Amino acid sequence: MTWWLHILVFLFFFILWEGVAWFTHKYIMHGFLWSLHKDHHTPKYKRFELNDVFGVVFALLSMVLIVSGSEHMDWRFSAGLGIAGYGAAYFFVHDIFVHQRFSWFKHTQNPYLLALRKAHKIHHKSLGKENGEAFGFLFVKSKYWPKQSSKLSRTYPLNSNNSTL
Repeated sequence: MTWWLHILVFLFFFILWEGVAWFTHKYIMHGFLWSLHKDHHTPKYKRFELNDVFGVVFALLSMVLIVSGSEHMDWRFSAGLGIAGYGAAYFFVHDIFVHQRFSWFKHTQNPYLLALRKAHKIHHKSLGKENGEAFGFLFVKSKYWPKQSSKLSRTYPLNSNNSTL
């Protein structure tokens, strides 16, 4: 494979994984595997959750693809890197920025990041597996975007101590 095909496969799987994440979140995490995901919707003060199992499963899939594709540098290598890239973006945005597992990036005024935070906060309004919304992650619907970013930052402050996030 040429380098540009590797880039295209990487981008394809990175973007595809947003759909996989949405589907998994809506129909599996809020469905038959709610028992693993429900602690993510419960107020707590822990570093690790049962919900982290989903990230481990996706990481293992990514590693299998990278290793199996590395011998001949075929599409599996780039696909695994695309999934790993999505996983890294998920970790930094979801775990570090949104849920503040580490106290970084608390004071941003970036409209996209504020919209992402608002959508996730609305998703967590429901502590049960039903009546959820905003199951996606990196692609944020326009209804969550601020009309005026300064107004949104007062309504959804990033440094609030909301225990449901």
